[in-house]
Amino acid sequence: METRNRDPKDMLIFALDIGEGIGEAISWVERLRNHVGMFKVGKESFTRYGPEIVSRIKEKGGKVFLDLKFHDIPNTVARAAEAAVKMGVAMFDVHALGGKRMMEKTVAAVKRIAGQAGLPAPMILAVTVLTSLNDNDLRKLGFSQRAYEIALNLAKVAQDAGVSGVVASARDISNIREFCGQDFSIVTPGIRGVMEVADDDQERTTTPEDAIALGADYIVVGRPIRMAGDPVEAAEEIHHAISRGLLLREKSETKHKLSA
Repeated sequence: METRNRDPKDMLIFALDIGEGIGEAISWVERLRNHVGMFKVGKESFTRYGPEIVSRIKEKGGKVFLDLKFHDIPNTVARAAEAAVKMGVAMFDVHALGGKRMMEKTVAAVKRIAGQAGLPAPMILAVTVLTSLNDNDLRKLGFSQRAYEIALNLAKVAQDAGVSGVVASARDISNIREFCGQDFSIVTPGIRGVMEVADDDQERTTTPEDAIALGADYIVVGRPIRMAGDPVEAAEEIHHAISRGLLLREKSETKHKLSA
């Protein structure tokens, strides 16, 4: 993706798994809609509130990243993807470990339903390796490769299947960008460094500036904004960090072109 003229706000996704009632969740949309590009609705929010949370966010002018990480047989995931299109989400994800056929069938279903309904097709992302898992965790699960190797292999399969991009740790960005190119989107969770987070279950984390400098197109931030004394100020600080990261990336890309 072209780094020039990108709005840092559009690259910031806020994780909306929050609140004991839908009203509290929507109050965060009202507070942050002018400061983030998208709201991530994950398993917690969607299980609590269902499709209503998506429609309420859209009513407030927000875009939705539906983070349910679909992982099932191809037909089941394709039908779930069709429902996501009809809800009008801007982005959703599947697990790359579901396999190439599952992802291909999902891509085809999304294109078909979006075309029939006259709706924009959402961005489809493939989850590679969860940022809560490290090499030791993966060995215990029976994987012989290290996390970065697994992430890269899954990204290649996902790209071949036609998905828009991947959800990947910042530590995996450089490899994925090198092998999958500039037009393959990378969404990076596990963003820290804005503030300390208590009881943190993320293993492979990085700062907003570093994630963008490495090549992330979007970063997902939850607790560092949600737990800040002033969430809007925290979001604005992240905008500045994204801008610095974009400048560093542009300098790196220019240097690489000159040396090529």
